[in-house]
Amino acid sequence: MKIEIYDTTLRDGSQGESVNFSSQDKCRVAEQLDVAGMDFIEGGWPGSNPRDVDFFERARSLKLTHARLAAFGATRRHSLTCETDPSVQALLRAETPVVTIFGKSWNLHVTDALRLTLEENLEIIADTVRYLAERVPLMIYDAEHFFDGYRADAAYALKTLKAAAEAGAQRIVLCDTNGGSLPDEIARVTQTVKAEIVAVPLGIHCHNDGDLAVANSLAAIGAGATHVQGTINGYGERCGNANLCSVIPNLELKLRRQSIGPDALKRLRDTARFVSEIANLSLDRRAAFIGDSAFAHKGGVHVSAVERNPETYEHVRPELVGNRRRILVSDLSGRSNVLAKSRELGLELGENNACSTSSNAWSTTAMNLRRPRRALNCWCAKPAARIARF
Repeated sequence: MKIEIYDTTLRDGSQGESVNFSSQDKCRVAEQLDVAGMDFIEGGWPGSNPRDVDFFERARSLKLTHARLAAFGATRRHSLTCETDPSVQALLRAETPVVTIFGKSWNLHVTDALRLTLEENLEIIADTVRYLAERVPLMIYDAEHFFDGYRADAAYALKTLKAAAEAGAQRIVLCDTNGGSLPDEIARVTQTVKAEIVAVPLGIHCHNDGDLAVANSLAAIGAGATHVQGTINGYGERCGNANLCSVIPNLELKLRRQSIGPDALKRLRDTARFVSEIANLSLDRRAAFIGDSAFAHKGGVHVSAVERNPETYEHVRPELVGNRRRILVSDLSGRSNVLAKSRELGLELGENNACSTSSNAWSTTAMNLRRPRRALNCWCAKPAARIARF
């Protein structure tokens, strides 16, 4: 079964420190995410700030060919009806084909944050979901703090999901909002929920506070979730969200689950770079799959093996995600590093052109690649100078 990819870079990702998108920026990113094969693009919270209001007005003119745009909001306030709640009405005014709302699953939030009874919270969830499900093509319910709620009171947490499902939610998303859960717990709870909520597809939404958002997302999918939420480059509040640039290739290449497809997967690195440039942030060079260092090899033993068979030190082919192999040259280099780098620069030194000095001279050669003025007493002196300028 295909795994739906729900991108929330423009909403949850924009809550990350140093991430600031203008409404025009958000339109450009939305178009790029559409090309990148995302199924859903969460544009923001209409009514919460002027920028998101402006974005949804601009978004009406976007020509998205694949993705469906989603507006995000909350369940109605206790003191208001759906008809009189400005936040709920703003969701309808956004005129998006998808609306996503979140509700409380954790009894602590119900009693301490909302100061409501548990039954009042169930009523609010059902009423809001029912109202919106009757008025929008697709209604998604995000169960905020679900795993914390399940840990505290499993029976009540499940009641909140059933209230949403019975009211007409078409997707129910289990949220690890505090980002502190572990993969085995995520898998176990997701499997239990799937047995309880049979009629509605399940999704997963993980934050990265324990550095496990990607692992937790994959664990949930392994347990039966068919919808995954995350952000490009893992942007998001605190430690960020599940990084779709890692989730997607793991789905496609490791789990063999269809998500965005192989053609879009080849554009993954370009998508990551585009979003980082619009956000005015440097792309993490050590990011898995799409970072500059993801397929960079420095040690001589590694390079020698990779030159013979890339599988020796690469878990996937870099071109599958739009990346490339890079051979680095340093004092840790061996013969293979220099030969590979020379070929990259269009210099064919030849395998049989042995250096006149001892094998240890290869380390000396590599060190001097950064010092082109120093002559080397071997055949690689001139190429070394050219490599140093690379």
